[in-house]
Amino acid sequence: MGAHSHGPNPSPVDLESVTTSHYTLLGSYLGSDEKAKDAILYSYTRHINGLTAILDDAEAAEIAKHPDVVSVFLNNGKKLHTTRSWDFLRLERNGVIPSKSIWNKARYGEDIIIGNLDTGIWPESMSFSDEGIGHVPLKWQGICQHCVKDKVHCNRKLIGARYFNKGYAAYLKTKNSTLSPIHNSTLFTTRDYVGHGTYTLSIAGGNFVRGANVFGNGNGTAKGGSPKAHVAAYKVCWPPVGNEECYDADILAAFEASISDGVDVLSLSIGNDKPMEFFKEAISIGAFHAVKNGIVAVTSAGNSGPDPGTVWDSSPWTLTVGASTIDREFTTYVALGNKKHLKGGSLSSKALPSNKFYPLTGGANAKAAKVSALDALYCKPGALDPKKVKGKILVCLWKEMTSIEMGEQAALAGAVGMILANDIESGNRVNADLHVLPVSHITYNDGKLVLDYLNSSKNPMAYMTGVKTEVGVRPAPLMASFSSRGPNTIEPAILKPDITAPGVDIIAAYSKAAPPTYLTSDTRRVSFIAQSGTSTSCPHVSGIAGLLKTLHPDWSPAAIKSAIMTTARARDNNMEPMLNSSMKRETPFAYGAGHIRPNRAMDPGLVYDLTIDDYLDFLCAHGYNQTLVRKFSDKPHKCSKSFTMANFNYPSIAVPNLSKSVIVTRKLKNVGTPGTYKAYVKAPIGVSIYVKPKSLKFDRIGEEKRFKIVVKPKAVGKSKDYVFGHLKWSDGKHFVRSPIVVKHK
Repeated sequence: MGAHSHGPNPSPVDLESVTTSHYTLLGSYLGSDEKAKDAILYSYTRHINGLTAILDDAEAAEIAKHPDVVSVFLNNGKKLHTTRSWDFLRLERNGVIPSKSIWNKARYGEDIIIGNLDTGIWPESMSFSDEGIGHVPLKWQGICQHCVKDKVHCNRKLIGARYFNKGYAAYLKTKNSTLSPIHNSTLFTTRDYVGHGTYTLSIAGGNFVRGANVFGNGNGTAKGGSPKAHVAAYKVCWPPVGNEECYDADILAAFEASISDGVDVLSLSIGNDKPMEFFKEAISIGAFHAVKNGIVAVTSAGNSGPDPGTVWDSSPWTLTVGASTIDREFTTYVALGNKKHLKGGSLSSKALPSNKFYPLTGGANAKAAKVSALDALYCKPGALDPKKVKGKILVCLWKEMTSIEMGEQAALAGAVGMILANDIESGNRVNADLHVLPVSHITYNDGKLVLDYLNSSKNPMAYMTGVKTEVGVRPAPLMASFSSRGPNTIEPAILKPDITAPGVDIIAAYSKAAPPTYLTSDTRRVSFIAQSGTSTSCPHVSGIAGLLKTLHPDWSPAAIKSAIMTTARARDNNMEPMLNSSMKRETPFAYGAGHIRPNRAMDPGLVYDLTIDDYLDFLCAHGYNQTLVRKFSDKPHKCSKSFTMANFNYPSIAVPNLSKSVIVTRKLKNVGTPGTYKAYVKAPIGVSIYVKPKSLKFDRIGEEKRFKIVVKPKAVGKSKDYVFGHLKWSDGKHFVRSPIVVKHK
């Protein structure tokens, strides 16, 4: 068993004594310091003060009782949560960068260092060229870690690369697993053999690369949010046979290293499958210490939507990002023999001959012997009869499964193309995947038309067009159905996710060691790829955080987070409330404060700031006792009896149990021009809200003002469900908006 413990913060001047204390603590349970040394995988001594060790259940349980131990938890694995977007975010307009763009104002993020915890790096990618990049900042203390056979060379752009694998190796031992030769060769290198780390880091801080495209589609200049920033890769994710996981022990070690190395922003497109208590998992612990050291920590919300309560990151010190669309689609069109034309999505590298009709067959009609019609309809492995498929366009039903694998099955059976139709549960979500044969992915309603035609025609025929890039799509953004939703099940008084950003069909750099589809049979290699996921939206925000850090080096991580949240917009490009891919109205549980607007974030006017003492008060109010909270503080911290979650100075407002009048207090700091701000409230249904005072006058930068929000249930229209509204402060130029979420008890 791999277990972690963490306790009081170490003195930076005596790291050796901290390591010795770890040996002594563990040795008192295992019998000797020597046994403790053999059991320890990592000793975290600089910032986190903890250790990872191989223990059995009984030993871990005993150590958890020690008064100096905050928590003990398993070495769990995290999942990977996987360029028109900057134009859509108005940093550029049709390739031209306006003078008022945050890119110009923030010098494209130069001198900022963005760290990425992921699958490593493909250093030869042009996104990590150091052309036009300045000298490495003097504060940088990191390294470029080499292996004997597979060197990763750093430069002025890619200034650091490290790998951490002891937690992964310990996991393999518990499973008595052995690595294949290819996996073994990836264990001691920072090189990215998966593609995910290269992709996400290039979105956050990739350099300008002209002519980027995916099989000729989406052609343009690729770049990251902070294109002139320096970047560092921390490889913590490893391949247990095609299902990469990132283990807590390695994640904590990477946090320790990155904090000491001198990064300004940490991007984490990885996370849990489910929400976990703050100090029972590595990312929350590591991010706490990162923020404590002035580092902005950005995480992905997860890809378990649209079910409620699926957002995994509940920590108030992180910036958690959901995924939404941009105004670009990669489309194909299907023409049926009955003259109906249907629009689908795809990024297939192949196309059928123009205007040539082919026989059309459904998976159920092409089933192999002794296979159910349903399995064949879903085109599962081994379910199709090649004699019934060869030379035809095959219709398969899609139900939240890997469409790439379905395309592979269609190709293996001899299909010339595939129409992938959503089932009723999948609705209108359409993927533009990089299929190995011509494919058009269509909605449920269009899929019914295809199936009706199949069942009513004696000689069904169809043809499919090649892929076309379409821009200016409306409405956009739409919330992606896969993006994990709130409410926050660990602490309902904190709204999560915090923000949404582009996360669907985004083009970015990729590893030349990995096929674009993750299929072992796929021999194609690409320099750029289009992917979807909160893994994709997270680094967009990391890049923007880098720009804000350049513009405002004195701002705290909380101030940067507030600027991003309070300037966001909850409307689409039709100026209507944001919808999801099924064209149903969404809520802040999907998009948080709204869709990011970087140019507005650089001048928010006011911010909701937070200090480490505020976070410690939050932990007290959440239920941690004063002894445990003290272990996370450099100085004594006394839990305030009067502090409640309603007093926590978060940029969003959540009241999860409203039964009587509740007073919410907040404090705003002026970071813009002096002026008077007035409050405007849109109260949730069945709730009355009063703001006291209704106006705030600021005379200087840095001045802070408190206000109260009185939240009362109404006798009429009272709902047991969550209801939503917002509070907006404005001086006529700035609009400081906070979502309000209320649930009646």
